[in-house]
Amino acid sequence: MMHNDLFENKDLKLINLLPQEGEVYYCGNILDTVTADLYLAQCIDSLNWESDRAFIYGKEIITKRKVAWYADKPVPYKYSGHTKVALIWPDFLQEIKQRVEHSSGELFNSCLCNFYSSGDEGMSWHSDGEKELIDNGAIGALTLGGERRFSFKHKKSGERVSLNLAHGSLLIMKSTTQKNWLHSLPKTKKNVGPRVSLTFRQMRM
Repeated sequence: MMHNDLFENKDLKLINLLPQEGEVYYCGNILDTVTADLYLAQCIDSLNWESDRAFIYGKEIITKRKVAWYADKPVPYKYSGHTKVALIWPDFLQEIKQRVEHSSGELFNSCLCNFYSSGDEGMSWHSDGEKELIDNGAIGALTLGGERRFSFKHKKSGERVSLNLAHGSLLIMKSTTQKNWLHSLPKTKKNVGPRVSLTFRQMRM
């Protein structure tokens, strides 16, 4: 079970949402609405967004979803058949990282940022098991903007767990979650508005 100062001070404990072979914790809102709104606007306006590219069954797909990649150093990160070189943190993203570290009790050195302009954009089933990431490391996913449903599926049993991720909320995935579970962000027809997901990671550097 993960503990951190934020929850220990309130005499609360986070609950592992996965029934087996992994650890996922929903910290709820770690930002007030005004601060979350400010960070959302800064992310949309200031981050270096590019359409994501992926090779699926040997064919290159350009996604509607846009991504940006930041880290402590200009390190390469290869996933879905493409390599990205990290940009250095802008000050406001470094500030967000420190807030996520304080709330999660984890330290991060990189962030893959995802921009979904509407509910028409999502993410199919996948796991974050790239060789550049520390084995069984933590990923802290901060949601800014439209509330969306987020789902997990066990790779062998098919068992599923889903939850809604609110504006300004933090989700932590750690331990063997990536080895044993897939996760996705399903598309929705609801008018949810734009959403930025900041997924802070622990890379080998």
